[in-house]
Amino acid sequence: MTQIPRTNLLDLDGERLATFIAGLNEKPFRSKQLMRWVHQRGVSDVHLMSDLAKSFREQLDGSVEIKSLPVISDQTASDGTRKWLLDVGDGNAVEMVYIPEDERGTLCISTQAGCAVNCQFCSTGKQGFARNLTVGEIIGQLWYAEHHLRNDPSAVKRIDTYDKTQLAHGEGRVISNVVMMGMGEPLLNYEPVIGAMSLMLDDNAYGLSRRRVTLSTSGVVPFIDKLAKDMPVALAVSLHAPNNKLRDILVPINRKYPLAVLLDSCKRYLEFAPRDFLTFEYCMLDGVNDSDKHAHELIQLLKSIKCKINLIPFNPFADSGLKQSPKSRIDQFAKILLDAKMTSEEH
Repeated sequence: MTQIPRTNLLDLDGERLATFIAGLNEKPFRSKQLMRWVHQRGVSDVHLMSDLAKSFREQLDGSVEIKSLPVISDQTASDGTRKWLLDVGDGNAVEMVYIPEDERGTLCISTQAGCAVNCQFCSTGKQGFARNLTVGEIIGQLWYAEHHLRNDPSAVKRIDTYDKTQLAHGEGRVISNVVMMGMGEPLLNYEPVIGAMSLMLDDNAYGLSRRRVTLSTSGVVPFIDKLAKDMPVALAVSLHAPNNKLRDILVPINRKYPLAVLLDSCKRYLEFAPRDFLTFEYCMLDGVNDSDKHAHELIQLLKSIKCKINLIPFNPFADSGLKQSPKSRIDQFAKILLDAKMTSEEH
C-alpha cells in the first residue's frame, strides 16, 4: 500500500498553515495555536498539544509531521560557539552556527546546499550548487537550534536580555538574532527564504524584529528591490572590492550587476530598511584588496551611503590561491576608514 506523504508543519508559514487548517474544516484560530506549539514551544508530538481537541490531534497525527534536517555533527568551541553539520541528502550537507554573546545569541543559517555565485574566496562556491532548501529546511535550522539550546544550561546562562523563566513556556528566546550568511545566496532561493523569514517575524512563531533578521547577498539587484517591498529586513551586502575590475574577479555576479547598479539598489533599499544603515562585508585578502589605495577607493565608493563595513579575515582553504591579510594590515585598513569617519568592525 502506498503511504500518503505527511505534511511537514515546518514548511508552512502563517498563511499556508491557515489554508491547511481550513482544508481540515477547523476554525482559523487553530492555526495560531498550532504555530505556537510548534515554533514557540518546540513540540513535535501533536498528542502533547494539550489545548487542541483530542479529535483534532488524532486527525493531525495521521497527516502531519514536524521534522528538521538530520544532524551529522555537533561541535562546541571553548567560547561557546556551536556548529552543527546538517544532512540535506545525496551526500550534501549544510552548516549552521550559534554565536553566543552577553546581550544576544545569533544563529547563522544556510539557504542553499552549495552556491552558484562562485566567489573566489568562498569554499562553498568551489563545491558547486546542489539544490535550494525548502521553507522547512531553512526555518527548521532555527527551530532545532532554539529548542535544543534551551536544554543547554551554558547557552541559556549567557542570555541577559530575556527572562529565563519564560523559556519553558515558549515565551523567551535563546536565539535573539538570525543571519542568513551560511551556505548559499538567499536571494537566488527567494520564495522559500521569504516564507522562512515570515515565520521568524511572526509573533505566533519566533517574534523577531526586522532589525534582528539579517539577509546577506552578493548583490542580486532585482531581488534586492523585490525584498525591499516584500519583507525588508536588515541587509548585508558582500562587497569585497572597491572597483569593478577587481570585483568582477572576486564576486563574478558583479559582471551582471556592476557596482553602480548595485549601490543604486542599496540606496533604494535604505528607504525601506528597518535600520538607517546597511552593512557591507569585506573579506581581507593579502595583496589582493587590502592596500591603502583600496581603502581610499572604498571610502569614495561608499561615501554617499550610510553604512557599516565589516572587515572579515579570510579563512584559507585548499586550492584557493589566496591568503589572509596580516592583522597589522587589517588594522591599518580599518584606521584609514576610521579617519574618514566610516564605521567599521573587525571580525
